[in-house]
Amino acid sequence: MEVIVHRRTRRRRRWIRLMIRLTLLAFVLLAASAVALLTYAKMQGPPPLQVSQTTIFYGDDDSIIGESHQGQNRYWVAIDEISSHLLDATISIEDRKFYRHTGFDFTRIGGAILANIQAGSKAQGASTITQQYARNLYLGHDKTWTRKWHEALYALRLEMNYSKEDILEGYLNTIYYGHGSYGIEAASEYFFGKSASDLTLNEASMLAGIPKGPSYYSPLTNPERAKSRQAVVLQAMVDNGVITKAEAEEAKATPLTFIKEENQRTATVGPYFQDVVRQQLNEELQLDPSIIESGGLHIFTTINPAMQEEAERWIATEMPDSELQTALVAMNPKTGDVRALIGGTNYAESSYNRATQARRSPGSTFKPFLYYAALEQGFTPASTLLSEPSSFTYDNGHSTYSPSNFQGHYAHDFITMLQALAFSDNIYAVKSHLFLGTNKLVDTARKFGITSDLREIPSLALGTMPVGVLEMVKSYSPFANNGFQVKPRFIRKVVDQNGTVLFEQEPEVEQVLDPRLTFIMTDLMKGMFEPALNGYTSVTGASIAHIVNRPIAGKSGSTSTDSWMIGFTPQLVTGVWVGYDKNETLNQRTEGQIAKRIWAHFMENALKDQLKLEFHQPPGVVAVTMNPSNGYLSNEHCPNGRETFFVAGTEPLQGCQEDETDIIDEETHEKERFLDRFIKWFH
Repeated sequence: MEVIVHRRTRRRRRWIRLMIRLTLLAFVLLAASAVALLTYAKMQGPPPLQVSQTTIFYGDDDSIIGESHQGQNRYWVAIDEISSHLLDATISIEDRKFYRHTGFDFTRIGGAILANIQAGSKAQGASTITQQYARNLYLGHDKTWTRKWHEALYALRLEMNYSKEDILEGYLNTIYYGHGSYGIEAASEYFFGKSASDLTLNEASMLAGIPKGPSYYSPLTNPERAKSRQAVVLQAMVDNGVITKAEAEEAKATPLTFIKEENQRTATVGPYFQDVVRQQLNEELQLDPSIIESGGLHIFTTINPAMQEEAERWIATEMPDSELQTALVAMNPKTGDVRALIGGTNYAESSYNRATQARRSPGSTFKPFLYYAALEQGFTPASTLLSEPSSFTYDNGHSTYSPSNFQGHYAHDFITMLQALAFSDNIYAVKSHLFLGTNKLVDTARKFGITSDLREIPSLALGTMPVGVLEMVKSYSPFANNGFQVKPRFIRKVVDQNGTVLFEQEPEVEQVLDPRLTFIMTDLMKGMFEPALNGYTSVTGASIAHIVNRPIAGKSGSTSTDSWMIGFTPQLVTGVWVGYDKNETLNQRTEGQIAKRIWAHFMENALKDQLKLEFHQPPGVVAVTMNPSNGYLSNEHCPNGRETFFVAGTEPLQGCQEDETDIIDEETHEKERFLDRFIKWFH
């Protein structure tokens, strides 16, 4: 019997020793696994924390004009810019031991495992804030053991490489609060219209309860559930010792005021303008489109929201409900800052940007470049040419060009350059162009900033070669800016999510033209708004002269398919184009006047709060009172004079004569000498 007992004792001891050895082996393996896991996590290094963030576009007044977030509206804020109430509420309800654990709360994990075994599912979770942050950054939300393993691994890497403050900041900036709001700043703005730094206790406790079920606990769609969830959050804060019971009761009793969804959507100002900004960021700054769209950039542009609104208002007012299209560009001629841009009547229907992408014939808006070239070659505002039906032979006699004036109006007499520009006389323009040489206009247009293809043909004087609206507006800026050419500027500065300036652009300004001649051209371009100049026809701006009430200059232009108006003040140069995308013929009496009306109303209203400035007269320019019809000094024989500017030494010195016949004979004699040179040019 003793032998049997002894055997049983030895057998029991062997089992005990075996269990101890197995337990020790398990601990060794567990320790080795833990060391291996920690080593592996450390070797993996810190996981990247980059997440999609809302890129914000700002106007020239630093107001928000648009946002881009690819469906995840998120504004990153530092932890010290978040209300302490929200921090306490989040930790109390989500992870009370956040500052004491190393990424995992094993007590909660054990409780959750038991609950899941009893329920026969994985319904209950025990994820810490670190684990939730890892899931938001790198994983999905499916409840599988594989996902849990990866979540644990990422959580470990986060804890080993980042501080608790970094993790909490990241979590609060990535968690979803419903209604398209990712992160606490977007949620705070969405629900309460305020920054996360300004959240009160009752507001913070409401928001902290939402992430558990953004739709289920939304205070906008399920106010009773949200209120019940808020009570749970406040009690958790009491249990965690961060607020008192009295504070919790007061917070529950304080009513909340929510901002409605429709008031929180940021309206997009100038969508065509913003497209140009995106294109420049991509092509000129080499920024990846994904970074532009959702990299949390702060893009400071040059658009003026008030001017853009005026442009859109007048286009909506003047454009008919048809397929007729338009484009508008307004720019500061001193800096090149583009203040307003519209590329079509409806961006939602067509994002094709007619202001920057289209090329259309500018018509007579091209003539100021021609007359500037003429001034360089000795013409003056008093220079006269005969306005009558004419045909011109060119290309060594192989071709003939026969332009005509609008509606067949001719002076059948000599007219001055002042009249030619105010009436938009085509005969005067082509004669000047051919006299100077067709290459001269091409060279001069290049100096002004025209980069589109141009041909040395007679019709170039009448704007038959296609150009862009932005291109023309840029090229008009030297008239308003004393001969300085500016580069159109859309972007002032680009700042990344960390406040680092990625790009900053100063205005690019260069003196390329004679300030005396650009001032004289500006004075001549005022003439289109002066009905007092009316003669054999009317000035081209007569229909809109009553709308603009400040010193202003410009030139209209038209072809059978295009209508233009470009004009400027010292503060603003604006160009408007109207036409059909498919080059359909315009009705000049109706559709042909729309560009002028849009331009006039826009200029008057966009500048209504700004000073009515005169154009700066440079040294070397003198003014005389000239008779617009014949170029002589005005006196008692021709009292209808106009103050007109000349380069000093080129102004007319002779006054009108009493005998009208003598005037004509003398004019004819003087002009014959000029025409002799003109005729010789062809031979």
